Amino acid sequence: MVTSMHSRKHSLLSSVRPILLAGLLAGPAATALASEAMLDPAAVQRLQESMSYLGGLQQFGLVTETSIEVVLETGQKLQFDNAVNVQVKRPDKLLAVRKGELVNQRFYYDGKTLTLQNPDSGVFATLDAPPTLEAMLDFARESLDIVAPAGDFIYSNAFEILMDGAQSAFQVGPAEVGGVLCDHLAFRADHIDWQIWIEQGARPLPRKIVLTSPDVLNAPQFTVLIREWDLQPNLTDETFRFTPPEGAMAIDFITLDGDGK
Repeated sequence: MVTSMHSRKHSLLSSVRPILLAGLLAGPAATALASEAMLDPAAVQRLQESMSYLGGLQQFGLVTETSIEVVLETGQKLQFDNAVNVQVKRPDKLLAVRKGELVNQRFYYDGKTLTLQNPDSGVFATLDAPPTLEAMLDFARESLDIVAPAGDFIYSNAFEILMDGAQSAFQVGPAEVGGVLCDHLAFRADHIDWQIWIEQGARPLPRKIVLTSPDVLNAPQFTVLIREWDLQPNLTDETFRFTPPEGAMAIDFITLDGDGK
């Protein structure tokens, strides 16, 4: 599944140092912007507005395109793309369908059980899960080493998660993402730089996220481009209930011990 965005509890926040384009934000101008900002209250407030708005939605869907960079021992970079479709119904429903070059998986949570399906290999694993989205996400990460796509945004305390360990935050400026006018914000925490583009107007929804791992060779990046938000999806309990396809084989999850092994 996708990496999470929280350096302490999860970690979608684990990928690449931003490249400042000449003529847009370069050299001394970029350094001054970042150093003067530290934790710019306006950038922090904008992030809080976005996460509070998202946390108040009882159901939603989103379609994303993600790109992850992998650095070989030679220093050469490879990029892998995935499409992810996520459906959420609070307080206890999640469906995530991820398909791409690296993985083809489906993640079902119906409030009682958690199922991970690999359609290409015809196998699936199901086990009992905690009764809320937040508890399920913690359980999946800590016990199964699985992080659900868009997991960080589902938490009711998403703002606190994203700001944990933040050392700097500043506003880069307005920018368009897929034709949508956004506020571009930049943050830094231990071992991770990250950027977020938040839609302007009445719907302060995230539209793009870029994560940079400055401590890794050649600073690989992880990018999430949110192509579509659906704030009025037609979701029923059946949407999140897994029914094994004919011929599919049930297997067991490999659970982690108390040391995360």
